[in-house]
Amino acid sequence: MGLATPDDAAVYRLNDEQALIQTADFFTPIVDTPYEYGAIAAANALSDVYAMGGEALFALNLAAFPADLPPDLLAEILRGGAEVVAAAGAAIAGGHTIQDREPKYGLAVTGIVHPARILTKGGARPADRLFLTKPLGTGTITTALKRGAAAPAHLDAAIASMMRLNRVAGQAAQAVAARGATDITGFGLLGHASEMANASRVCLRFRFDDLPWLPGAWQYGAAWIYAGGAHSNHAFYNSQVTYTRPVHDWQEMLLHDPQTSGGLLVAVPPERADHFAAFCAERGQEAWAVGDVVEGAGIEIV
Repeated sequence: MGLATPDDAAVYRLNDEQALIQTADFFTPIVDTPYEYGAIAAANALSDVYAMGGEALFALNLAAFPADLPPDLLAEILRGGAEVVAAAGAAIAGGHTIQDREPKYGLAVTGIVHPARILTKGGARPADRLFLTKPLGTGTITTALKRGAAAPAHLDAAIASMMRLNRVAGQAAQAVAARGATDITGFGLLGHASEMANASRVCLRFRFDDLPWLPGAWQYGAAWIYAGGAHSNHAFYNSQVTYTRPVHDWQEMLLHDPQTSGGLLVAVPPERADHFAAFCAERGQEAWAVGDVVEGAGIEIV
């Protein structure tokens, strides 16, 4: 898998039992604490490996820092990333750093998966159940932080969510032989869901009332505190969305809110849905049943 398919990572088959997963991601700070910034960036980069059904092997640091950045701050960013990678059962094996006026940090990650068990965006089939493994709203909450409007409790909940690995969610998808998956990041729920619907040639139907939200997300959404990416996502993807129930204009925008280190959206065969939920519950992984896959195209909000 490479440029020909719009999936979450590149995959290179080595033999009948092993395929390598390769991905990279980095971004500028979205929180003020260096350690948490590094941890969030690492969890976000690792997420693409889990979205493909794999496990991480090792990662390389990708960093750009101002020349006058205090060394202890740099060390905290790298420590945050390294500890999350270690929690994933992987290792930091090196990397590359340049000088830049604005800090940037992330990872290039190498993972592994069985070639017959790769999860893709194109695997969803009608009657599959849709599960989401993290609540939504990180974009509006971190934008509220930048504007000095975020309540500490709301920010803490968002940071904890963004630092959390999708590893158990990926393992749950493998355990039940899920048909397809993607992670919810910069294109928002509906953007990434649209990619999944298009690749699978189906319609993804979401139950609006069942979608999980971080504390404060509706408060800041209703106040129209959105990053520019939310407006771009809405302009690009909303034409593929059918709303069969009334939603406020700010709620519609919130569905396009760009996420950082969001959860996995997993399509699970109906006869294995209870197994998926139980696997997650037994391991402390949250999972919400948020919709179904049906015949058709695009996205439906009911």
